[in-house]
Amino acid sequence: MNAWLVASAVLLTLGLPPCLWQVYRRTPQERLAGLNLAATMCSAILLLFTEGFNRSSYVDLPLVLAVLAPAGTLVFARFLGGQAAQGEPD
Repeated sequence: MNAWLVASAVLLTLGLPPCLWQVYRRTPQERLAGLNLAATMCSAILLLFTEGFNRSSYVDLPLVLAVLAPAGTLVFARFLGGQAAQGEPD
């Protein structure tokens, strides 16, 4: 593997714990941002592994994750919106 790919993957991996901490400890809106950032970083890490191992068949997983992550964000935002609407009096 190329040294630049390894360094990039390590640096991106070191950025995941703060995202996961935010998902675990913050308000729902901040959790949503942390989840979205973590999914983006995971996609980038997996694409770096694909380049590092020189296997084009490994591209499918990060691309599917990159497509499904925003959809998951929209579902989670819809869930949060439904909670706010239920808490309001009629």
